[in-house]
This record gives sequence, structure tokens and C-alpha cells, in this order.
Amino acid sequence: MKRTFRVHALHRIEGVILALVLCALPVSAHYAATEDAPPIILVFGDSLSAGYGIPLERGWAALLQERLADEGFPHRVVNASISGETSAGGRSRIGQALADHAPAIVILELGGNDGLQGMPLDALAENLAQMITLSRAAGADVVLVGMRIPPNYGPYYANAFEGIYTSLGESERTRVVEFLLEGVATKPNMMQDDGIHPTEAGQPRMLENVWRELVPLLDGQA
Repeated sequence: MKRTFRVHALHRIEGVILALVLCALPVSAHYAATEDAPPIILVFGDSLSAGYGIPLERGWAALLQERLADEGFPHRVVNASISGETSAGGRSRIGQALADHAPAIVILELGGNDGLQGMPLDALAENLAQMITLSRAAGADVVLVGMRIPPNYGPYYANAFEGIYTSLGESERTRVVEFLLEGVATKPNMMQDDGIHPTEAGQPRMLENVWRELVPLLDGQA
């Protein structure tokens, strides 16, 4: 009985040691594989970043990759945007996106669908704040992309909606793009027939709006 006990105990100890070794191997392999990999910029948004209604390769997130190469930055853009996404949906999936891509920078472009659906603004603010917190906890800098909505629900709601991004920029001390569609939303040739989504012609201006807030972070990581 004692000998059997000792054999079983030895097997358990050996099993624990083997498990520890096996757990350590992928971690070492991961660091070896990513040591020279380019830093990731994760674009995490809705249809405005997913290129709704236009070729994906002509959307502003794709143009960002070209701009980075032209400016000599090594970063690689990963576009994890989903058309129709709300801040609640983004909050539910950002953890996995951060784990999958380990980004150096997160461009957070969400909230427009919340506003168009008249969703509670305190929930929007909480969701955005949580996504900023999770991104930073994962080691990423954050650019928060602001949105504006038509006054369908009255000027109070529209103004309060816009103010969320400014307030979060101050409270979270993060860079904020005041309005992604600045210089686009008022140009008929830059907007699709639905009046919500920009055309291909509007994408370079959208990139410029983001670039102004992104480049200081890029310079800081150089």
C-alpha cells in the first residue's frame, strides 16, 4: 500500500512538472516569434471604420496602413471593426481582441450606433471608459474617436452625446478625435445616399482627422 502510494505521488509530481514545462514552452515561443514583429494598431469600431458601402481597401483604416509606410512607421494595422457595432457589443469583445493582437495602440471608434438608437448615454460613457481601461491594462495607448449625431432626439441628447467624448478625454487623459466626419458629413459628394456613411471620397479626410491625434503617440513610441 505504501509503495503504491509513493508511486502514485511520484506520478502526480512528474505530471505537475511536465505541465509546467509545457505551459512555459508556448510562452517562450511566443516571445521569440513576436520579438521582431511590428507593433499593432488595433482599429476597433463600427461601420464607419469597417468601410461600409465601399471597397474595404479604400477605407480610412486601410489608408492608414499606407500612410504609416509612407511616413516610415513600422506599425501594422489590424481592423477589428464590425458594421452595426454598439459600445456594449464592443465592450463584450474587446478583451479577446486585445488578447489576440496585443496592440501598442487602440483606435476606439464606437458610439455612433448607440446615439442613432437613442440608447442611454450613461451606459455609453461607461462602456467607452471600460474599453479604455482594458486597453491600457493590456499595455496599449488609446485614441478615442468622437462622433456627433443629428438632433433626432432633441438638441439636449445630441449635445450630451457629443460631450461624452470630450469628458472622457479629460477624465481618462486620452487623445480624442473631436469628430471623425469633420469636413466630410457636410459634403454631399462625400456621403452615401443614406446620409450616414461616407463615400470613398471622404476616407482621406477621415484619415487626416485621426492622424492628427495618432501621430504624437507614434512619435512617442519611435
